[in-house]
Amino acid sequence: MYEIRFPNLGIVLKNVADGFFIGNFEIRFYGMVIALGFILGYVLIAREAKRTGQDSELYLDYMLWLVIPAILGARIYYVLFSLGDYIKEGQSVKDTILGMLNIRGGGLAIYGGVIAGIITLLIFAKKRKVSTMLMLDTCAMGLLVGQILGRWGNFFNREAFGGYTDSLLAMAIPVEWFGSKNYLLSTVNNGVITQEMIDHVVTIEGMEFIQVHPTFLYESLWNLGVLLVIFLYRRYKKFDGEMFAMYIWGYGLGRVWVEGLRTDSLMIPGINFRVSQLLAAFCVVGASIFIIYKRMKLRNVNTELE
Repeated sequence: MYEIRFPNLGIVLKNVADGFFIGNFEIRFYGMVIALGFILGYVLIAREAKRTGQDSELYLDYMLWLVIPAILGARIYYVLFSLGDYIKEGQSVKDTILGMLNIRGGGLAIYGGVIAGIITLLIFAKKRKVSTMLMLDTCAMGLLVGQILGRWGNFFNREAFGGYTDSLLAMAIPVEWFGSKNYLLSTVNNGVITQEMIDHVVTIEGMEFIQVHPTFLYESLWNLGVLLVIFLYRRYKKFDGEMFAMYIWGYGLGRVWVEGLRTDSLMIPGINFRVSQLLAAFCVVGASIFIIYKRMKLRNVNTELE
């Protein structure tokens, strides 16, 4: 039940639990991974702040401001586009609200966390009278580290995967993890399990598995690539805000691709379109316009000086 396999790579992970207990209290690996992302993200942000002559303590204060708004933003974004899962006929208002607040039951959207983080930074920078664009640049790489690690929380939870595949990176999850094959049949087209997955159930060593795109891995590796590009480029940036715009552009481009593979995407009500994919496309376009505008403006200034 706790196995995860990458059969075409010959990788077998035998005991991948999603958490552990201390007494009667359960600690989920998802939360631990998110916390680790915050910590390592801050370490990188602090180093970048020192490199650019800023006070690293400023960013520690910002991170303390950020924690609660980021979690709330991620939850609100998820709930807004999943209202049907929480507002049910005959259910009391109290139970509806408690369900919306129950983060331990799952349901955080990274875009909501990023949006809340940006809003928090705008307020923080204004209050501390520091450059918003410079702060965004400084935080860009730390944010990517958090996202790279955060996706591995999805790995432990066996979630945020894509449709059926038999590609080199195909991930096999035991049917038993979800309950039973009959249960999977009853949940086909519920936004996670598809008929194609059921039609291609494989049996390995007497155990049935579904094979899916490990989209958490795709996004994690893509973000690692974006991080490396920004890390190598940061010494040559032309204007404040450029590194953050590169992050928005690079992350958005990858998310357009990855989101199209997922089966559990949040949909825009009424038009059945992936909200995160649409938002990612807007991010790519917006970041492109911003970078082109700033570079043209910079070039014009340099021309005038000549």
